[in-house]
Parts: sequence; C-alpha cells; structure tokens
Amino acid sequence: MPIAVGIDVMPAKRKMPVGELAERVWITAADLAVLENGRAEAVRFAAPAALCEARDQ
Repeated sequence: MPIAVGIDVMPAKRKMPVGELAERVWITAADLAVLENGRAEAVRFAAPAALCEARDQ
C-alpha cells in the first residue's frame, strides 16, 4: 500500500523553500523530490516522523 506524501503542499502554504524543509528534516532536496514524485523505493523511518514534526511547527 503506497503512502501519500504531500511534500509540495506544506512548504508552499508556509512559503518555505524546499531547501529549508530539507534542512529541517535532515534529508537532501533531491531525496525530497524523489518522495514527492513517488519514486522512492525505501524511506528511513525517521524521515516521515521529521516531516510530520516540521509540518506541526
């Protein structure tokens, strides 16, 4: 079952550059793009947790 990731939505709503989001979640901007485009084959468990934490700030 795929996980829906709205990585492009949260930073756009907050006018946050993708690079800043990448820094907050300790992931590269390229890896964020892979997640956003649905091409990720594996994800560290820490990444979704960090994305949720950044979303809540």
